[in-house]
Amino acid sequence: MNPSARKNRFSVGLTGGIGSGKSTVADLFAMLGASVIDTDVIAHQLTAANGAAIAAIKSTFGAAFVTESGAMDRSRMREAVFADPTAKERLEAIIHPLIRAASEHAAAQASGSYVLFVVPLLLETGYWKQRVSRILLIDCPEDIQIRRVMQRNRLTEQQVRAIMATQLPRADRLAAADDIIVNDSDTAALLPQVQRLHQQYLALALADES
Repeated sequence: MNPSARKNRFSVGLTGGIGSGKSTVADLFAMLGASVIDTDVIAHQLTAANGAAIAAIKSTFGAAFVTESGAMDRSRMREAVFADPTAKERLEAIIHPLIRAASEHAAAQASGSYVLFVVPLLLETGYWKQRVSRILLIDCPEDIQIRRVMQRNRLTEQQVRAIMATQLPRADRLAAADDIIVNDSDTAALLPQVQRLHQQYLALALADES
């Protein structure tokens, strides 16, 4: 398959609000044979010690935003981004093109039945909405989101709500999705939903290649 054809192969964009359980669902799809490409994992690699984004971050924001080990100072950057919207835009201008390039490289090498891109802000960015064949939303009530993130990240409710306020409202996410998995219980409740969609995606991928 030539690179152009592989880029246009059937793919799914998995998204959802913070604490919705995107990684858990992605792991289940991976177990069934999908090639999962997690843009959050790529972003962490790019901003880790001596990562591909570090030089540009240091040049744009200053040496104070890079730790002694050579990684991005995440807490300092988080504070800057929340305090100044232009800081968020400058960081995204550095990170997003690198994430897209790394994602496409990984997709070109993928051997799974189809590619599943995990993109937290998929619906907030034009590129990914056009890039994927279908949008899969992981949904749960907001009170569950808040409780999960408070427990996982040791944040206050106010901090979690501030993060959620920067993301697309739940109703808008639901309206934009092609497929929805409800994650308001446990993994046992997720598996049948994942299995059903996996079979649907296999059929769509096969039709896409014929």
